[in-house]
Amino acid sequence: MNRKALGALAAYCCVVIALTMCKAFFRIGYLWDPANQRRRGLSLQPLAELHDAQSWFAPLFGYGGNIAFFIPIGVLAYVAFRDARWAVLFGFGLSLAVETGQYIFSLGYSDIDDLLMNTVGTLVGVGIARACGPRLHTFWIVLGYVVPLCFLGLVFVGERLGDPSKVTEVY
Repeated sequence: MNRKALGALAAYCCVVIALTMCKAFFRIGYLWDPANQRRRGLSLQPLAELHDAQSWFAPLFGYGGNIAFFIPIGVLAYVAFRDARWAVLFGFGLSLAVETGQYIFSLGYSDIDDLLMNTVGTLVGVGIARACGPRLHTFWIVLGYVVPLCFLGLVFVGERLGDPSKVTEVY
């Protein structure tokens, strides 16, 4: 097991947890309203967003965003564990823990699609790490530490990133 990669994976997992379960407690600009984050919802119908969406953009953004969000989990888990199955299982387990935590603590909308797309993202990340091989492992590890540091910077700057007078409601 690669300890540096494990540290980078843990750091990125903190970003995932912060952006999925802790948005009620901080703000980056005006991307979301913390007051609206304490809610509980559950969707167990797979690919429901494809049927219920009022535009093509919502499913593309939702599914694509979840896939992209978990690609680094797949890359870093593969580099850390050196086993594709364990890496995918880790991504699935993390996603399941997040979705369960959101529901239990009323910190978001738990959706089977999130679990599916996050796992797909992990699988894509594993594929990228395997295709690139060991020569890029150091790069992935460094990125796994840099991204969380950038995230901390954004959290520190917080509301100063936006102008509240320019915020409009989106329906």
